[in-house]
Amino acid sequence: MARPTYRNLGKSGLRVSNIGFGTWVTFGGQVTDEVAEELLTVAYERGINFFDTAEVYSAGKAELVLGKILKKKQWRRSSYIISTKIYWGGKAETEKGLSRKHIIEGIQASLGRLQLDYVDIVFANKADSHVPMEEIVRAMTFVINQGWAMYWGTSRWSTMEIMESYSVARQFNLIPPIAEQAEYHYFQREKVEIQMPEMYHKIGVGTITWSPLACGILSGKYDDGIPIYSRAALKGYNWLKEKILSEEGRRQQAKLRDIAIIADQLGCSLAQLAIAWCVKNENISQVLLGASTVDQLCEDIQALQYVPKLTGAIMEEIERILGNKPRPRDYGSAENKPKLKLKSDSTHRQFLRNFSLAKIFPWGKT
Repeated sequence: MARPTYRNLGKSGLRVSNIGFGTWVTFGGQVTDEVAEELLTVAYERGINFFDTAEVYSAGKAELVLGKILKKKQWRRSSYIISTKIYWGGKAETEKGLSRKHIIEGIQASLGRLQLDYVDIVFANKADSHVPMEEIVRAMTFVINQGWAMYWGTSRWSTMEIMESYSVARQFNLIPPIAEQAEYHYFQREKVEIQMPEMYHKIGVGTITWSPLACGILSGKYDDGIPIYSRAALKGYNWLKEKILSEEGRRQQAKLRDIAIIADQLGCSLAQLAIAWCVKNENISQVLLGASTVDQLCEDIQALQYVPKLTGAIMEEIERILGNKPRPRDYGSAENKPKLKLKSDSTHRQFLRNFSLAKIFPWGKT
């Protein structure tokens, strides 16, 4: 039976399973609490040690359900990793964003719902242009120093924003982020394949990817339309339905039919091949999975056994079908050179040119 392997999350010492389990849509929403417990138990017993949630998932219900399960199971707290994300905590203006107020109040509320003393990682679930970067980094450092989180990271931040947070942390002796959560699958590639490896080599930030099946689009279940029990049929997911039924969506389904032939030759499902393709990328620390049934989760975990079977020839054939391999941009000319916009002291610019990997993390050498 396939089991996860373990990798360091970026240049930190945190060892994470190469697949993690996420609670978006499912916990507190799409599945019952009983099914949620079964899913978490299967994931844990199969070797997955990373469980991801967020304050916004099902308006906090996902954290409540996850917390109840963890309390009931009484697994050793040191044997698993919990991450949550802060940004959308409520309707009031002060209950959202990345102000010091909301970061601190948000993490305390999350810990209450999770019934935990601390989370292992707190992620900033979106960049916030209304808050100075120094305030964000200082607040995250405070949260860690208080013992409410072990590390912090970013989610859906641009590489420039990640670099700025690192710059601020190094200038003021604060704690920098250790990882970025980014969408990654057949049809969403440039950031993870081109930009994030550079972040890893420059400042040690690792990559956790989500939506390896593009919200189910890559599973093949939308080949003949929108099944009534699929995510695209749920209330509030009209954007997904429109995406699937669009002209671009139809072109993607056509490519998936060709990729399905490769899956048949390997003896796996289309979904398993899509997950294995993501895990194959050695620049990724972890691929987050989501599932609404135990059978689906078991099938997704079994995708790990097909990773070694993705030979160079097979990867090239998939690449030929996709026809969307991202290329590094030419930043040689002045007009194409990216302009790093920092909100704080201009000395950050010089600092970014001279930073040392040996000083990335305040708790030790890399």
